[in-house]
Amino acid sequence: MATAAEHQIRILVQAAAQACEDKKGEDTRILQLDTIDAALADFFLVTSATNDRQCVAIADEIEIRLKKQFGVYPNSVEGRRQGEWILLDYVDFVVHVFLSERRAFYDIERLRKSARPLTPAEFDAELKTALAEKTRAARKKAPVKAAAKKSISEKALSEADATPSKARAAEQKAKAPAKKPSARTSVKKAAVKKAPAKKLVVKTAKSK
Repeated sequence: MATAAEHQIRILVQAAAQACEDKKGEDTRILQLDTIDAALADFFLVTSATNDRQCVAIADEIEIRLKKQFGVYPNSVEGRRQGEWILLDYVDFVVHVFLSERRAFYDIERLRKSARPLTPAEFDAELKTALAEKTRAARKKAPVKAAAKKSISEKALSEADATPSKARAAEQKAKAPAKKPSARTSVKKAAVKKAPAKKLVVKTAKSK
């Protein structure tokens, strides 16, 4: 019986194989390696592309999908620049994306004769179950987060109602009617306005 770790690896391999299929990879195969090759990896995933651009597109899709769905990143990536044989090393499994002629030339399936070939369909049920469980778990967490957010909002509103904001106080102050000047001030201003100006008296010498 497979352990939880082995089960998780199988799911990741199947997700990578599905990415190959979605990007029109050809003759996609999963090889379960013999225990003799356990130092290399548990699985090889091999697929073919018709040109270097498709080769890169398949490798990118695998990397993006595993990161997005499972938070898993490759330990190393080789051959992306040439686009003839791209190797993504996920430690427990290794993905080989070949140009068709390069795959025929290296023929790694023949080199791993002891490996047990599997079809992506054999893993399909495991992947669907895992993704369904992941979706259910995400949906369960969503209401909890929403409730916490609502609680914070309600607290903020209650605090705002209890203590008027400075902006509201300033607004009320601005709307208040201006104070009328006192009667004494008005009389004083009127007196200043009505006070006649003093005439300038110039004394001239009287003629003798």
